[in-house]
Amino acid sequence: MNMKFYPLTFIPILKDRIWGGTKLKSYLNKPIVSETTGESWEISTVPGDVSIVATGVFEGKNINEIIDLYPLEILGKSVIARFGKQFPLLFKFIDAKEDLSIQLHPNDELAKERHNSFGKTEMWYVMQADEAARLVVGFKNDSNPEEYLEKLESKNLVSLLNEYPVKKGDVFFLETGTIHAIGAGVVVAEIQQTSDVTYRIYDWDRVDANGIGRELHTELALEAINYNTTDSKIEYSELPNHSSSVVDCSYFKTNIIALQDCFLWKKSKDAFTVFMCTNGQFELVLNGEIMRYQMGDTILIPAIIDHLTLKGKATLLEISI
Repeated sequence: MNMKFYPLTFIPILKDRIWGGTKLKSYLNKPIVSETTGESWEISTVPGDVSIVATGVFEGKNINEIIDLYPLEILGKSVIARFGKQFPLLFKFIDAKEDLSIQLHPNDELAKERHNSFGKTEMWYVMQADEAARLVVGFKNDSNPEEYLEKLESKNLVSLLNEYPVKKGDVFFLETGTIHAIGAGVVVAEIQQTSDVTYRIYDWDRVDANGIGRELHTELALEAINYNTTDSKIEYSELPNHSSSVVDCSYFKTNIIALQDCFLWKKSKDAFTVFMCTNGQFELVLNGEIMRYQMGDTILIPAIIDHLTLKGKATLLEISI
């Protein structure tokens, strides 16, 4: 590839989870080697899990190295103004063969104070859902710490929570403090702040082969929970060969591109963009070069690239700052 800056893909960072399965391979063609792979971290700068470039002149370098060398070209000036040289988002695909734990994430202030980390505002895009699959998100009615603890201790917490039946294309936006769990039989694309801080509050009484349950964070969670009702399900519309808004928050903006044949895509050079392909196949044409992608691919478009052409039939999540 002749160009110095080009769309970047990364080697997936695969995570074994007690609740994971095999759909990341069968559905998204990830190179998993276990029967319980729960997550594919597509772009990450979480310490210990820093993404490595898969192809091109930067192959083998990690994302932090490239950003350190070319911050303006990769991140863009508006991102640098807010976050310095820190890549502010984490992108994942998640396969829940079993229910994930019921959990929540602290806000920026608590995360900084307790963990020297960002908080974890996130969104889910449902890529596949088995029949009767559901997500657990938020309280049905406004609650309080006393009611919450009583239900938690009596193992009846779910009675306070919303359970949403889900299908392909459903979107949920989860502000910090929102209690949530991905239910069994769901594959999601997840976009979130760069953070790995999770407060697990209930794990369905699961134990490992030694009869030991995973750690719970009951005390830490009490101050972090939003006890008010929230409407986390997002309604949106999509138009063929058009970039349509889905989520617009202070941490990221996500649009959806329903690519039917050809779309001339443009942006400013102030910030990077990431594409997550959630369905179909497409070509990306830049300076005469053709790059081919398919469902399950995640592509970082450096800030310096301000236009390209998309061709094919695919559904793309378009994420920017």
